[in-house]
Amino acid sequence: MDDGILVTGATGRVGAPLVRELAGDAPVRAASRNPDSVAERAGVERVGFDLEQPETWGPALDGVNRLFLMFPPSVGVGPVREFVDAARRTGIKHVVCLSVLGAEKVPVLPHRRIERHIQGRFDYTTLRAAYFMQNLSGIHRPEIVERDELFVPAGEGALGLVDARDVAAVAAVTLTEACHRNRAYDVTGPESLGFREMARVFSAELDRDIAYADPGRTAFAWQMYRRGVDPGLIAFMLTEYEVARHGFAGRTTDDAERVLGREPRSLGAFVADHRDAFASVR
Repeated sequence: MDDGILVTGATGRVGAPLVRELAGDAPVRAASRNPDSVAERAGVERVGFDLEQPETWGPALDGVNRLFLMFPPSVGVGPVREFVDAARRTGIKHVVCLSVLGAEKVPVLPHRRIERHIQGRFDYTTLRAAYFMQNLSGIHRPEIVERDELFVPAGEGALGLVDARDVAAVAAVTLTEACHRNRAYDVTGPESLGFREMARVFSAELDRDIAYADPGRTAFAWQMYRRGVDPGLIAFMLTEYEVARHGFAGRTTDDAERVLGREPRSLGAFVADHRDAFASVR
């Protein structure tokens, strides 16, 4: 697999559709803490991998020359930097790094620190992604299906949105076309919406009234904690929504459309695609 691609987070919101996008077009090594949960596909090799277990790095990196890198919020910057250094030693030539929109403006942000560690060591492509629509079908789904509400402490702030499937499609192109090397893309969907507007989209697509609750920070944190959400993720969400509340997260770009040659998905299209997942249980 000398020309292969290592996809970390291969069961994640971006990693799973990225493996699907690449399968059949390039040799793929799909890396996950639970490799058996990666769907079997022709041309895809599954491998166990954990950023916090260096003994898993060698088998994952052996023989590949391109890397899609993401890291979960629960993993610190240190292990990621050490893995990046190991990737350089083993011959990785190009790294596509999943980051967050606006990271270049916040030097202390973990994503930005990883970006800077990669640049200068490899050819790179940085994908600074907007707020994933999949957060609404994931972490926020229980309140939608059980209480018909978006339970998010973002005030009247707007968010640029993107479907993770479109981020994966951009990643696939940048991993396989050399013209995207040493560039950074701000990957967003076509619209920026506040949560009241999002609630109206949900109401129209689901044919029932979905309200925007806008809880306080403490009420939101307590609700997430009661549901068993990791405290680190709760803290990350509080920061993310505070940024939105103050009007710093609503930017959109045409980067995804230029890379893909098509318009990325709207929130309405996303909700329509996942209508069954949002069915009420009340």
